[in-house]
Amino acid sequence: MDVTIRENIKPGQEVDIVLKKDQAAEKLTRGVVADILTNSPRHPHGIKVRLESGEVGRVKNIISRS
Repeated sequence: MDVTIRENIKPGQEVDIVLKKDQAAEKLTRGVVADILTNSPRHPHGIKVRLESGEVGRVKNIISRS
């Protein structure tokens, strides 16, 4: 599933994101989407979300569908 398209990301999904501080190393953080922060329908680097843990980053993988 394409993580650069906003409509593919839904609250409640388990995803891997890359945090701003981890972008250089591409270290992924797993969590559940609480909010979608990207307003545009697409973003070339991934849709920005806030996880239930409060962490913010761009989606790199979708683990489960909601």
